[in-house]
Order: sequence, then structure tokens, then C-alpha cells
Amino acid sequence: MQILKITAAVLLLAISINMFLGPHHIAAGGVSGIGILLEYMLGIDRAWVVMGFNVVLLVLAAIFLGKKIFLNTLFGSILFPICLHLVPEVTLTTDRLLSVVFGSVIFAVGVALLYKIQASSGGTTIPPLIFEKYFGLNTSMGLFLTDVVIVFMSLYVFGFEEFLFAILSIGITSAVMTYIETGLKRRKAIMIISQTHTTEMRTQLQDEMNRGMTLFDIRGGKDEQGREMILIVVADQEYPRVKKVIDQIDPESFVITYNVAEVHGLGFTYHPIQ
Repeated sequence: MQILKITAAVLLLAISINMFLGPHHIAAGGVSGIGILLEYMLGIDRAWVVMGFNVVLLVLAAIFLGKKIFLNTLFGSILFPICLHLVPEVTLTTDRLLSVVFGSVIFAVGVALLYKIQASSGGTTIPPLIFEKYFGLNTSMGLFLTDVVIVFMSLYVFGFEEFLFAILSIGITSAVMTYIETGLKRRKAIMIISQTHTTEMRTQLQDEMNRGMTLFDIRGGKDEQGREMILIVVADQEYPRVKKVIDQIDPESFVITYNVAEVHGLGFTYHPIQ
């Protein structure tokens, strides 16, 4: 199962490079970016460039990082250039902006899948680990600096417009990866404080929403008067119904609503047998 997941993720990376970013000369970091640059400059197939760099970096990983990290990156490092070779290099859209957006999103999904199963496609993820181990440099900063060098090489090789698109691609990839990593099961958490209608509101919400809720004993900071606060977590599409109940029962109640990245548990990630 692990091998299938790595294969699917690496295949997404290859599709992103060969069908979206590569045809428009978008070298947005990583060994794939180096492959796009050297293919244009020297005429060497990007798959062979990636294979060469990955082999060298695997040797460095074995020497400086140890057996465990070497084995974790071995399969993905070899599979990535193979997928780059097998996936056809075609231009799916002539619109460069569309290619950058969709290519970056697909690339982000592939990388996020690899991170989720603690795997890697090798490449420029290895030097930052070495810098962290021996020089104390944060891995995020190491990856950023590596990508900056490659993107500025893009400015020299392809020109200013491709340079800007490469920066845009990195931004989109980072944003999508962050969204995926912080959870796709996004919900709204609602805290409700009513002076006199807490019981009525709680009963109505249970009837309307069929959701559990939590009660907190709180005390006002100004008058130090004790009261109850209701906390309920709902799906985004359920929020208007909750707001309607609140407005009907006590429109003067104090309500705080905030977005929750991910929710696990009864009613959300599993449901009892009815």
C-alpha cells in the first residue's frame, strides 16, 4: 500500500512537470526545475538530469544522514525520473497562467501526499536535511534558499516573465500544501453566550442541528456574574441554520464564530449505527 501511494504521488509530480510547468519553461525550484533549465540550455532530457542529481543526492544522504533517511528517499528518488520519462511531454493548454495554476496545484497535492506518508521524491529535500544536521539551519529556510537559487537561474535562462511565473508557482504550491496539511475537514466552531435564554437555545439547537455541544461555566469580566456558554461545531453549510436559531431566540446574545482546520470524532469522522 505504501508503494502504491508513493507511486501515485510521484506520478502526480511528473504530470505537473511534463504537462503543465515544463512546456511553459516554469522552473519553480527542486531538481525538476533544474531539469527544465538544463534541458533548455544543454538539450539533455529532464528525466536524465533528475536521475543524475537524485543519485548524487542519495549518495550524500547515505554518507551524511544515515541509513534510515536514505531508505526513506530511495524509492521515490528513483521512481520520479522514471515517471518523468514515461509521462508524455505535452502542452495541455497554451495559456501559461492556467498551466501555472493547475500545474502548481497538482504538484502540491503530490508533495503533500508524500509528506503525509513520510516519503520523499528525493532531490532538493536532501541538502536542507544535511544543513540542519551539521550547521543548525532550519529545513524550511534551507528549502527556501535552494528554491531561490533555482528561480533566479530561471531569470537568467528564460527571462523576467518566466521568473515571475516561477515565483507564482512556488506561492500557489506552498498555499495548497498548507491547506492540505492543516486539514480538509474544515468546520465552524460557534461560542454562544446568552444572558437569559441558554436552556431554550440549547434545546432548539439540539432539535434543529442534531449535533452535540459543550457547556462551559463562565464568569463575566465586568460584573463577575456566572453564566453558561454553549460551544457547538458545525459544517459550513449548517452555520446559517445555527445563526437563524440564535437570532430567533436571543438576537442580543454574544456570539463568536471561527474557522476550525479539522475535526475528528463522533458525527464528523464517524457516525454511530442507526
